[in-house]
This record gives sequence, structure tokens and C-alpha cells, in this order.
Amino acid sequence: MSKEILNLEPKELWKHFYSLTQIPRPSKKETQVIEFVKKFGEDLGLETIVDEVGNVIIKKPATEGMEDRKGIILQGHLDMVPQKNSDTDHDFEKDPIDAYVDGDWVTAKGTTLGADNGMGVAAAMAVLEATDLAHGPIEALMTIDEETGMTGAENLKPGILDGDILLNLDSEDEGELYIGCAGGVDTTATMDYTEEEIADVTGISIAVKGLKGGHSGLDINLGRGNANKIMNALLMTACEKFGLRLAELQGGSLRNAIPRESFATVVVPADKADDFMKFVEEFTSIAQDEFKEADAGLEIVVEATDAPAKVMDKDAQAKLFKAIAEAPNGVIAMSESVEGIVETSTNLAIVNVKDGKIDVASLQRSLVDSDRDKIGEQMKKVFLDNGFNATNEGAYPGWKPNPDSDILKEMKESYKNKYGKVPEVKVIHAGLECGLLGSTYTNWDMISFGPTIRFPHSPDEKVNHTTVQRFWDFLVETLKNAPKK
Repeated sequence: MSKEILNLEPKELWKHFYSLTQIPRPSKKETQVIEFVKKFGEDLGLETIVDEVGNVIIKKPATEGMEDRKGIILQGHLDMVPQKNSDTDHDFEKDPIDAYVDGDWVTAKGTTLGADNGMGVAAAMAVLEATDLAHGPIEALMTIDEETGMTGAENLKPGILDGDILLNLDSEDEGELYIGCAGGVDTTATMDYTEEEIADVTGISIAVKGLKGGHSGLDINLGRGNANKIMNALLMTACEKFGLRLAELQGGSLRNAIPRESFATVVVPADKADDFMKFVEEFTSIAQDEFKEADAGLEIVVEATDAPAKVMDKDAQAKLFKAIAEAPNGVIAMSESVEGIVETSTNLAIVNVKDGKIDVASLQRSLVDSDRDKIGEQMKKVFLDNGFNATNEGAYPGWKPNPDSDILKEMKESYKNKYGKVPEVKVIHAGLECGLLGSTYTNWDMISFGPTIRFPHSPDEKVNHTTVQRFWDFLVETLKNAPKK
């Protein structure tokens, strides 16, 4: 089915996107796609560099008559978020993405599509390959590991790139130009616990599923359910009412994706099993009513199962439930300077309990670096106060807006001339690489834009192919009208 996307316009972009869907490229597993893009640049006879961490840089000279234009860096990231539905059989390290056209959209069967940021990489490849475009000096910067740490951007060395303007091709609303982004910090909490034997109990499996999930920055203000929070509320209440004991728990899989599913194995006293099942029905009804607008697909499924041999000790269980209940999640503050934009947020992303170990991971974001650090410390303190080991790491800066940017003025004018309206200028509540890249290359004038993508970081991810054409046409126009040196 994937090949049908080759018939979409602009064909010069979609052929490269199709190639990317055929190459496994989950974050931190980009070896194949690095080699693919490196060979692409070399086969074009262009200067191609792979740096120490795996970022690929391909340089293309200006076309005739455009030598006096400022150099432009086209930037995207090679990795993609590997998310799939629980009933989808897919190995992101081996299998191609099964993309298909669904009306105005391109999506994938049961997995993330990789339009984030395959669209940006494909566009850069199309520019590099083109022989009929007018442009000044072009450098394509394709970074690795954007989704799980931005280590490519963080480790980019100064002096490798020569351009003055960075076009980050990693935004997700066509007709919008982004001039600033949030920074972030990861919080990790761990605890060891004792496993205890227990008798006269009934084993029960619990699944919280059917939630939309989504991007933990772009979608955090939509009020969607967090599977870890929902599961914890159920378990904590059932512990008080029925003496529930936890054996295993697995919720969420990525820091930057709102957790869609959580799975637990528990036990309750055998004589309370029926009452527990009724309680779950009532809890489910209340939860579904709470999320009926934002997350109508919520399901909580309970089934009798073999009783596990051991469960978590009571003290550790109480500390876990209390910490998860107290951990902040969702929108913390809205921006006072940029209307309608989330300023600070958290995503309680991963909760794993198995074999005597608890692992919890969250991601905090803010447009203000000091507030990023503040909410990170608050999250860490919640877990420290409940007996966990907790650390903050991987902090990256935000990108301060420059509303007087030369390339911004040029792009606003070009868009208005082409489409009859001025594009919206925005700040995004997500961790674009511009913050890190701009801290290394302080001379860069930066803009982020892209086609319309919905539900990134989830198996519902899709890209509107009509906006891909507009995105491409606008990129071509921007290159043609690049400012002079």
C-alpha cells in the first residue's frame, strides 16, 4: 500500500518520504538511515559529512546568479518516534512503515507514520537533488536522536556549517511560522522494593487503553487522559477499599508521548474479587464521563488471571501510589506574553514496576528556562519525599523569539504574495532543536515551518498531503527570495 503515496504531489518530495518509510529509524537506532542519506549526498556529487555523533551534513553550491544570497541551512531530524497499537505486530528496528492515503491525509497502519520529521528530511533531499530551483548556498543538516534527547543537536560542533539562516522543517501547521520554542528537562525516579508471597487471593489483569495519547508538548493542553494517572487512581483507591496488591505495572513508553496505555497485574483477597470487579465498572464509568469530550475512546478492561507468585511490599506500594498521585501532570501555566500558548507543562510519561524495581520517567517543558528548572525540581522533590532516588538530566534551552528577523520579514512577504494572506507567527510549546542549535551558532537567523501533521508521537499520526504541496511551494519561494549577504 505504501507505494500509492508516490503518486501524490509534489512527487519530488514524496519519493524521498517513501524511501524513508522503508528504512527503520527509531530514535537511537539511526544507523541505516544515516548511511542511506550519506550515500544520497555522495551519489549527487555533493560534499557530504557525517560528524562524530552521526549528524549528516550535505552542502550544495548556489545556483547561477544566486551567489550573493545568504547561505541557508535546511534542518530536520532523521529519527522517528516508534509507537504502535498493542494489537499491531511491528518491529521498528526491522520493518518498514506501512503508509497509505486516507482521503486528504497520509497515515500508517497501526504505527506512527514518521512524518515527524520525515517530511522535513524529504524536503531537504528534494532541494539537494533539484536542478531547476533558484537558491543561494544550501546546507542540509540532518540530526539524530531529536525525539529522545536531542543529542545530535547538542553535540553539533561549531565551524562545520557556513550559513546564516536556519530553516527548521519540523513544525506541524502549514501557514504558521514559528520563531520560538520551549526548553525541557527529564526527571527520572527509581526505587527498589521487596517482593512478598501472598495467599488466598485472586489474580486480576487491568488494562487502561483506548486513549489518544499524542505529543507531550503540542497536545498537552487538549485535556487528554494520561494512562499512568488513570491507572494509579484506580489502584490507589482499590488498595484502600479492597486491600489490592500490585505485582507488575507497565504504563507508557516514551517521555515525549502522552501515555495512551497502562497494564497492571494485581491481586485482591479472593472473597473481595466480585466487589472489586463492580468497583472497576463504576470507576470506568466515572473516568469515561470525565474524558468524554477530550478522550472518548477510554476503556478499562479487567480479567481474572493466574495469581502471581509474589507482589510488591506494602510500604513501597504505598509510596509509589502516593508519589504518582502527587506528581504534577499537564498544563502548569499559560504564557502571559504569548496569548493561547502553554508556558510550562509536565508529562508523567512512564511508570514501570517489575522484578523488584520501579522506574518512573517524566518530561517537563517551559518557554522560560528558569521555570523549566523550577518544575523539574518540583517533580524531583515529589519522588525524593516518597523515598525514591530522583535526578534531573538532559536539560535543553528554549529558543528566544526574534520578531525583527530578516528571514521572518522575507517569508511573511513571500507567503502573502503567494497565498494572499500573512502567515501566523507563533511560539511552540515543544522542544525544537533550534534552541540547542542557536546556542552553538549564535549568528543564525531561525524560522521553523512545515506541513500540517496531526497526532504526532502516536499511531494516529497523519500528514495532510494538500499542505505538503503548499509547504514545498513556500520553501521553494523562500529559497528564491533569500536575503542578500
